[in-house]
Amino acid sequence: MKPSYVDLHCHPSLKPYGKSFKYQPQKQNHLNSGRKNSIWHYSPPNFLERQVSRLLTLTKFTQTDMTTLAKANCNIVVMSLYPFEKHFLKEKMLGFKFIPDLLVNLAAGVSQKRIDNLRNHNSYFQDLQDEYNYYMQLHNMAQIIDGITFTYRLVNNYADIENNINSSTKTRKIISVVNTIEGAHAFETGLHRDKNTADETTVLNNIETVKNWEHKPFFITLAHHFYNEICGHARSISIGLIKKQQNRGLNSDITELGFKIIDKLLDNSQRKRILIDVKHMSTASRKTYYQLLDTKYASQNIPIIVSHGAVNGKRSIVEWDKSDSKLSKAFSDIDVNFYDSEILLIAKSKGIFGLQLDERRIGSKKAIRSSRIYWPSKKRRSRNKSQLIWNQVQHIAELLDKNGLFCWETVAIGSDFDGIINPIKGLWTAENIADIKPYLIEKAEAYLKENRSNLQAQNQISAQEIIDRLLFINANEFLKHNFK
Repeated sequence: MKPSYVDLHCHPSLKPYGKSFKYQPQKQNHLNSGRKNSIWHYSPPNFLERQVSRLLTLTKFTQTDMTTLAKANCNIVVMSLYPFEKHFLKEKMLGFKFIPDLLVNLAAGVSQKRIDNLRNHNSYFQDLQDEYNYYMQLHNMAQIIDGITFTYRLVNNYADIENNINSSTKTRKIISVVNTIEGAHAFETGLHRDKNTADETTVLNNIETVKNWEHKPFFITLAHHFYNEICGHARSISIGLIKKQQNRGLNSDITELGFKIIDKLLDNSQRKRILIDVKHMSTASRKTYYQLLDTKYASQNIPIIVSHGAVNGKRSIVEWDKSDSKLSKAFSDIDVNFYDSEILLIAKSKGIFGLQLDERRIGSKKAIRSSRIYWPSKKRRSRNKSQLIWNQVQHIAELLDKNGLFCWETVAIGSDFDGIINPIKGLWTAENIADIKPYLIEKAEAYLKENRSNLQAQNQISAQEIIDRLLFINANEFLKHNFK
C-alpha cells in the first residue's frame, strides 16, 4: 500500500511534551494514549475548535501525534526538535506577563506549567536534550490503533527506513522517525534578547555531543524566530505584541561564530555531517550561505534544504520587486518565503523544497480570500484550498522547465503541522492529506490538458505521478540519496 505522504517538517512532540510539565514526574512520554502527555494522544479538532481556528488561527488540537500519523498511513515522518524560544515570553506587555503567556499557550497548545518552565530555565541545550529523550522513552514500544499494532522508531539512515518498511505487515506497522532540529539556538546561543551571551567552546562542544547521539539529526534549521548570534533571521511574526521582539538581528548576515558553527555542522570527516536547512535565515545570510556552497564546499555536492517554505513569486534576493510569473499575485510577498533564483539553486543542488501548509505563508491575502467558501461543503473547500498548493507547484514547475530541468522532483510536503501555524482550512491534520489528494490530481490534469505541449518532453508525465511525487516520491528519493 502506498504511503499517503512523507512529511519533511513537523512537530509531533511540541504539544504533548508541553503538556507533560503538568504531571509528575515531568517530561514523561506516557504509553497510555489517553493521557495528554503521550505522543500517541489523539485529539483531532471538533466543530468548535475548527471554528476557533478559522476565526483566530489557533490550533490547540494535535495534527501529527503518532496516532494521527498512523491513521493517515504516514510511514516516514521528519520530526523537528524545537527548544521553544524564551523571547516569546520574557517581556511584560501592557504591564502584564500573562498576555504573552496566553498568546503562546493558545497558539501552541502547551500548558502553563511549560510556559513557567520556559520562563525560568536557562539552557536551550538542556531543553533540546529533554525533548529528544521524550521521543526515546517510547521508541519501538507498541501501541494498538484500530486493531493494528504500531510502533515508531527513530532511524539513523535510509537503510533503517527500508528495513522498517520491509518489516511492516498488515497487522504490525512501523513509523520511521527522522530526527532534525529547528533553530541552532539549541546549541546554547541567543538566550538573552538584548546582548550576546554565547560561549564558542560550549556551543561547538554541544554540536559534537549531538553528532554523537544515538540518532543524530539529519539536518538543522540554522535560524528561527529570534536573533541567535549565528545569523540573521527573516521576519516571521506578525502578532503586534511580539513582533518588535524580533527586531534585533533581523535581516543581518552570518556572524563569525556562525561560520564556525556551519563548518562544524558540515564537517564530514567522521561521516557525521548535519545538513543545513535555510528556512528562517535572512536574505543576507541565505545569500552568504549559497556563496559558501559555491566556493568552500563546491566539491562536496551539498544539497540545499528548505524543510518548510513557500515561494514569493519574485525574481531574486537582488531583484526582490521583479516578477516573471503570471501567478506572482497569488503568493505572499515576504522574504521568509523564497525567490525564483533560490528555487533554481535548490533544484540544481539536488536539494528539496518542503511546502508549508500554512495559510499565512502559502498564499497572498487575495488568494486566501478567493479560496474561501461561505456554505459548508467539504468537497468545495478541498477543491478551493487545493488551488493554494497547486499554485506553488505550478510556479516552481514552470520555472524549472524554462531552465531545462526536470520540473517535478524538487517539491515535497513540509507541513509544519503542530508548529505555530495557521493551517489551510480543511487541511487540519495529517489525516486530511488524503482528502485533498484527488483535487490536487484534478488540478494537475487540468493544467496538463492546457499546457502539456509547452513542457519539455521529460516533464510531460501523468497528473497522478506529479502528485505522488509531491506527496511522497520526492521526499523519499531525497532521503534515499542523502540520509546516510
